[in-house]
Amino acid sequence: MDEGKMDENEWGYHGEGNKSLVVAHAQRCVVLRFLKFPPSRKKTSEEIFQHLQNIVDFSKNVMKEFLGENYVHCGEVVQLPLDFVKQLCLKIQSERPESRCDKDLDTFSGYALCLPNLARLQTYRFAEHRPILCVEIKPKCGFLPLSSGVTHEVKHRVCRYCLHQHLKVATGKWKQISKYCPLDLYSGNKQRMHFALKSLLQEAQNNLKIFKNGELIYGCTDARSPVADWNELAYHLKPFFFPSNGLAGGPHCTRAVIRELVRVITRVLLSGSDKGWAGALRRGPGPRGPRVCEASPFGRSLHRQGKNSPECSGLPKGCLLYKTLQVQMLDLLDIEGLYPLYRRVERYLEEFPEERKTLQIDGPYDEAFYQKLLDLSTEDDGTVAFALTKVQQYRVAMTAKDCSIMIALSPCLQDSSSDQRPIVPSSRSRFAFSVSVLDLDLKPYESIPHQYKLDGKIVNFYSKTVHAKDAAVMSTRFKESEDCTLVLHKV
Repeated sequence: MDEGKMDENEWGYHGEGNKSLVVAHAQRCVVLRFLKFPPSRKKTSEEIFQHLQNIVDFSKNVMKEFLGENYVHCGEVVQLPLDFVKQLCLKIQSERPESRCDKDLDTFSGYALCLPNLARLQTYRFAEHRPILCVEIKPKCGFLPLSSGVTHEVKHRVCRYCLHQHLKVATGKWKQISKYCPLDLYSGNKQRMHFALKSLLQEAQNNLKIFKNGELIYGCTDARSPVADWNELAYHLKPFFFPSNGLAGGPHCTRAVIRELVRVITRVLLSGSDKGWAGALRRGPGPRGPRVCEASPFGRSLHRQGKNSPECSGLPKGCLLYKTLQVQMLDLLDIEGLYPLYRRVERYLEEFPEERKTLQIDGPYDEAFYQKLLDLSTEDDGTVAFALTKVQQYRVAMTAKDCSIMIALSPCLQDSSSDQRPIVPSSRSRFAFSVSVLDLDLKPYESIPHQYKLDGKIVNFYSKTVHAKDAAVMSTRFKESEDCTLVLHKV
């Protein structure tokens, strides 16, 4: 990229989150990621550069070690002409969702993060002319906490995602509760994975997006988004999965296309040979992997049938879901057990504020930082060192719980023998694919008190509403049984 010859007309709005905004190049397979800030909060150019460099270092020295180099793309910090950034900001403003405009794009430092466009097949510097389909999934936390520090018993039975759904609907974040449960996706059982992916397609919320040739064609950004239209999605996907146009239109066609999409995504998620890191976090005896969440409709249907669990398939150790789950389980104590340790570190920093740099709370995220994360002991010796290790592990685990998986698919060419990328089959076609991870910024140390309060709010709301509702149903049934009296007459 020649920073001296930047033309804002070659870049288009790609998307944004709470802390950053991304634009994509029209021809090259690259994106620029800019930081966002509230209008009242300005940072110096040096602070912004260091923030972006920390993101790169954390990806390279920590997440790439955990997840494998084939999945993690670190990017590099670039400095752009300020005039280009300001013109770009004006160009894309009308495309930004209203709900995201409370923060402004950083137009003062000129720094941005240059990354590959993960909505395209990787290993190619320039955009290919063949069609590209990309599915972005934010799977969320895939296990139930086993820590003895958990005081709310419901957290051992219902996963965090399903607990949080009730509060989100009550506060108007989403219109209805999703049937998706992360534990179904992380189960490795194809039946459960298919159910999870179909549930995501029905109620995408901000956990699923689909791009066609880099353009968003499916996924919602807030509660006001229209209801999912599978017929429209099938119209976009049909040429990928049924290139010979053998299916007629209508509901049957739509179901067939969606079924093919779900099967292909499942196969890709279960694939993987990238060695990377897999055995560094070996755990003691006993399963710590996913079980069935009681709130999952799939789990409830099993319960009604008197079954405990479907066939226990488990995730292949080479696949990205398995590795992501292992990093998530660095959260050894749950936020309830972690919060007192965070307070211990805080008290130490109040007494010795100059030690913050030595403790590497704000970086550098180097090899030494990574090595400390591998200590999985849970025996508290009362030291600040123990507390800090658990705090840093929790931050990394929360990062893995909030990351996104990008699956790029492209129909194989007639002569695909020269294609070095892995291939996944579907009923009528084959796809070259690449899998990547994004949203790998380390969660802030300062966010831990917020997470602690939010956890209590989520669980208390669920207990008051769902448990109270269940108790009322049971009470009604009990009263109904009281009203029925069987009288036996002597004959």
